[in-house]
Amino acid sequence: MSIKLVAIDIDGTLLNSNKAITVKTKEVITEAKTRGIKIVLATGRPYPGVLSSLKALNLEEAGDYVITYNGSLVQASDTQETIVSYGLTFDEFIEIEAMSRQVGSHLHTIDRQHIYTANHHISPYTIHEVGLTGMPLYYRSIDQMSPDMDIVKMMMIDEPVILDQAIAKIPDWFKEKYTTAKSADFYYEVLNKEANKGQALHELAQHLGIKQAETMAIGDNENDLSMVKYAGIGVAMANAVPVLKAAADVETSSNDQDGVACAIITHAFN
Repeated sequence: MSIKLVAIDIDGTLLNSNKAITVKTKEVITEAKTRGIKIVLATGRPYPGVLSSLKALNLEEAGDYVITYNGSLVQASDTQETIVSYGLTFDEFIEIEAMSRQVGSHLHTIDRQHIYTANHHISPYTIHEVGLTGMPLYYRSIDQMSPDMDIVKMMMIDEPVILDQAIAKIPDWFKEKYTTAKSADFYYEVLNKEANKGQALHELAQHLGIKQAETMAIGDNENDLSMVKYAGIGVAMANAVPVLKAAADVETSSNDQDGVACAIITHAFN
C-alpha cells in the first residue's frame, strides 16, 4: 500500500547537527509534496518554534498540517485551525509544579504563546527552549498563574544527571496519570494523558481519510516512540536512541547523512 502521509520529527531527525535542513532533504520533501504525499512535521516544539521549518519547506499552504507540543496540538498550517487539542488543567499545573519541586528538577510551563517559570534561578535549558522557539519567557510565581490559562505542556529541565535522578524519584501514579517522555537528555515532558505523537498522527490520518498502513513516521528519540509504533512504516534514524530502533520497522541513515530524504525515497517513492 502506498504511503500518503509522512510524519517527521524535527530535532535530531529533520535537522542535522548544525540545526539545518539539507538541500537534498528539501528537494525530496518538495518532490513528495508534488506527488501528493502529505508531509507533516511532528515535534515537541510549540507552534512558534516550528514556523521557520514550515516556511523553509513550503508547508504553510492549504492542505498542510503540523503536529506540535509532542502531539498535544494538531493544526492546519495555513490558518492555524485546531484539529486536535489536549491541554492541562490548572489543578494539573499545580500538581506537576509540586512534583518538580519534590523530585528536585527545574520546570517551565508553556501555553500557545509564552513560556513561564517559577524558578528564581532560571535553568539554562529554559533559556535554550526560548532560543529554539522564539517564545517570550516570563517569571511567574505560582499564585500569579491564572486558572483560565491555556496550558499545553510542562517540562522538567535540568543537567542530564540531575534530571535522570529526578525522573527516578517520580512515582508510578504520576507517570500513569500523564504522558511523560524524554525529548532530549535535558528535557522531560509532561503532557495530557491523551497527548502523544502517535495519537496525534492517528487523529490527523482519520481527519484526512488516510489509513494507518498509508502512514510513515520518522524519528530519533523517546518522544517519537508512539508515532513510530503507530505508523504503517516506522523509521528510526541511525542516530536514534536504542529503544526507538528496537520499535521501528526500518532504520535509515543519520540526520547528518540525509536520513529523512533516504527514508522517503526508499519507502514512499514506489
